[in-house]
Amino acid sequence: MGKKKDSKSKVAKLPKMECCVSKSRCNRCPIQMLKDGCLPAGYTVKKRKLVRVDGKKVSKKKLAKAA
Repeated sequence: MGKKKDSKSKVAKLPKMECCVSKSRCNRCPIQMLKDGCLPAGYTVKKRKLVRVDGKKVSKKKLAKAA
C-alpha cells in the first residue's frame, strides 16, 4: 500500500534575494511579498534587495529557517 501525500501541507515560498524588476512582479519578488505581508519576520526590502532588519548578512540557509 502506498502512502498518500497530505494535500494540506504547504511549503513556504522563499523570496528572491533581489527583485528582477519585471512589471508583472513574480510570486517570489521580495517587493511583492513585502506588500502582501508574507515576507519572513526580521526581513525587509531596501533598494530592491532583501535585507535583514538587524543589519546582518542575508543567507539562504538562515532565510529558509526563518520562513
